[in-house]
Amino acid sequence: MSRTDLWFASLLLPEGWADDVRLTVIEGRVASVTQGTAAVPTDERHEIGLPGLPNLHSHAFQRGMAGLTERRGPSEDSFWTWREAMYRFVDRMEPDDVEAIAAQAFLEMLEGGFTRVGEFHYLHHAPTGAAYDDIAELAGRIAAAASATGIALTLLPVFYAHAGFGGQPAAPGQRRFVNDVERYGRLIEASRRAVSSLPDAVLGIAPHSLRAATPAEITTILPLAAGGPIHIHIAEQTKEVDDCLAWSGLRPVELLLDHAPVDARWCLVHATHMNDAEYEYAAQSGAVAGLCPTTEANLGDGIFDFAKWRGYGGAWGVGSDSHASVNAAEELLMLEYSQRLGKRQRNVGASAAQPHVATALTLEAVQGGARASGRAVGGLAVGQQADFVVLDASHLALQGLSAPDMLSAHVFASHRTSAIDAVWVAGEVRVAAGRHALHTDAAAAFVAARTQLLKD
Repeated sequence: MSRTDLWFASLLLPEGWADDVRLTVIEGRVASVTQGTAAVPTDERHEIGLPGLPNLHSHAFQRGMAGLTERRGPSEDSFWTWREAMYRFVDRMEPDDVEAIAAQAFLEMLEGGFTRVGEFHYLHHAPTGAAYDDIAELAGRIAAAASATGIALTLLPVFYAHAGFGGQPAAPGQRRFVNDVERYGRLIEASRRAVSSLPDAVLGIAPHSLRAATPAEITTILPLAAGGPIHIHIAEQTKEVDDCLAWSGLRPVELLLDHAPVDARWCLVHATHMNDAEYEYAAQSGAVAGLCPTTEANLGDGIFDFAKWRGYGGAWGVGSDSHASVNAAEELLMLEYSQRLGKRQRNVGASAAQPHVATALTLEAVQGGARASGRAVGGLAVGQQADFVVLDASHLALQGLSAPDMLSAHVFASHRTSAIDAVWVAGEVRVAAGRHALHTDAAAAFVAARTQLLKD
C-alpha cells in the first residue's frame, strides 16, 4: 500500500485557506487532512499548495496549430475563417501525429497547473473519412498520451453528423469527424475499452453542437452517456445564434433546454451569447458553464456575463480549448480581465466569502470543473483523488507574501516565469522543479510532427 504524508504551511482546502496542514495520501487518494498541526520528521514539507484544476474543454490536436492563424486573410477574419484553417491542418494528421501533439498538450497542461483534462475528441477517422479498423484508433492515441504524461483523463467522444442547423449534409472538411448514430454507438463502446486501463478515467459523450447534431439525434444518443458527463458547444458565436433563430425560432440555449433533459451532468461549453432568460434557465438546470477565456479571446467570440451567471447560482469551470494558452492561471486571469473590461470594474471575481479574486476563482473552477469531468466534487477533501499543485514560495513574485497573496501573484503576476514547483496527480509527482520528466522528449516529437504537417 502506497502512502505519502505531506505538510503544508498553507493549503487551499474546499472551505478556504488553512495553515499547518498535514495531508495523508494513500493509494492516490486523500486519506486524511489535519489542520493546525506541526510537521513530523517523515513529512514531505511544502510552503503552499493548491488543488489541481480540471481542464474541462480541450481539443488536443489543435495545440499543433496554435500561433499559425494570427495573420489577416483577404476578408474580415472570424471564428469561421479560423475554422477553415483548422480543417486544412487536420486533413493531414496521422495517428502518430495525434498522439505526439496530444502528449505535448497534456504535458503543458500539467506544467501549467491542470491535473485532469476533458478531451472533447472529434477527430475520429482517416483522412479519407473512412473509419480505422479500430474505430477508436484515435481515441486510443489520446488515452496513450494521457497515460504517458500522467494527466487524469475524461474522454468525451464527439457525435458530429451535420454542417448546420436542420441536418445539413456535412462538408468535405468535416469528413474525419462524422458518424451516424449507429456508428457512434460503436465508437463509444470502443472508446470505453481504450480508456479501461487508465486509473480514474471517465468516459462521457459530446454532441458537438446543435449545428452538428439535431435535437432528435441528441435525444437518441443520451443513453450512451451511461451516467457520465455530457458536453456540448453552444452559443459561442452570434452567427450561430442568428442561424438557430432563423431555423427554429429559438435561441440555441433555449432550444437545447426545451428539448433535452439538461441537468448537472451537462457542460455547456462557451454559452457566450445568452439573454437574461437563458442565463437563469441554464443556471437553474445545474449545468456547468464551460468557459475557455483565452480561446474565446483569440477567436473573438465575445464575453460571457460571469456576474449574471454567478448571480443565478451557476456552476462553471475553465478549459484551454484550442490551446492558444495552456496554463490554468492564465485562464483565470483572462476570465477576470474580460469581466473588468466589459464592466469597467475591478475584482469582479471576488465573492463575499472570498475577497481575494484568485482564491475565489480557483475554488469555484475546481468544483465546477470536477462536476463537468464526471466527479461529484473536487479539491483536497478526504476520499478525493490527490491532485494538487505546489507553488514555489521562493519565486520573486511570491516571496514574503501571505498565502492568499501568493495565489494572487501566481494568477496575476508570474506567468512568464512560472511559479509552479510541483504537480501531483493521484498521489504521484508528475512535475518537479517546474518540469515534467518527458519535457524534452515530448517537445522533440511534437516539433517533428508539426514540421511534417506543415510541409507543402
